[in-house]
Amino acid sequence: MTPMKYLRTTDLARAVGIHPNTVRLYEAWGFLPPVTRSPKGYRRFTVAHLDQLRLARVVMHGGWPGKNIRQAGLALVRKSASGDLGGALEMAHQLVALIQAERAQAEAAAAFLERWASGAPAEAAGRELRIGDAARLLNTTIDSLRNWERNGLIVVPRDPHNGYRLYGAPEIGRLRVIRMLMRSGYSAMAVLRMLLQFDRGQTENLRQALDTPRPDEDVLSANDRWLSTLTDVEQRAVQAIRLLEETIRRQT
Repeated sequence: MTPMKYLRTTDLARAVGIHPNTVRLYEAWGFLPPVTRSPKGYRRFTVAHLDQLRLARVVMHGGWPGKNIRQAGLALVRKSASGDLGGALEMAHQLVALIQAERAQAEAAAAFLERWASGAPAEAAGRELRIGDAARLLNTTIDSLRNWERNGLIVVPRDPHNGYRLYGAPEIGRLRVIRMLMRSGYSAMAVLRMLLQFDRGQTENLRQALDTPRPDEDVLSANDRWLSTLTDVEQRAVQAIRLLEETIRRQT
């Protein structure tokens, strides 16, 4: 009987293009199956460990935006590391569905923005509201309205007699667009970038403005280019499905 050929930590690291310490971290985090040791204490990795490392690298490298998506990615890696490849494959398909739902919501918000920017009304005319009434109407908080104003997303007129903010139909309509975009995952920076373009009278390609940071802009999060981020992570989730299917096929 041919003795099993074991792989070293450096073999795995070289195969996926990472530092050996990253392999050890993945092991410590539960991203790899349990590893046996030689009598001298060296780790004895197998091809199964290499398959799992490739999967973990695809899923973990670059991160996952949003708490639910990130947790789903971590869960499928750990499920595969436990030896339940079928369960991990099922979770990978669920991850794709979750990402697609997020992207559909982001696309819907962008479509709402484009309709509003083309002149379609987002709010019926009515009496002017103070900030508390506006927050209740929009199902948000007074702090959120103040924060959006502070960050330059909207300018709210004031009552000349007492200085109170007055939200009319134009302000409420703009706030509906802001709220929908923010709740759909776009960052305040992305929304501001788009609104600055809109306020200059450039109403075309606003969806692109949401997703394209300026050269002088610090990109601090994946939400600063949300649509592109969701497209990228969906491709990684699909790649994870392919890797799991290949692993299952080899073990069948």
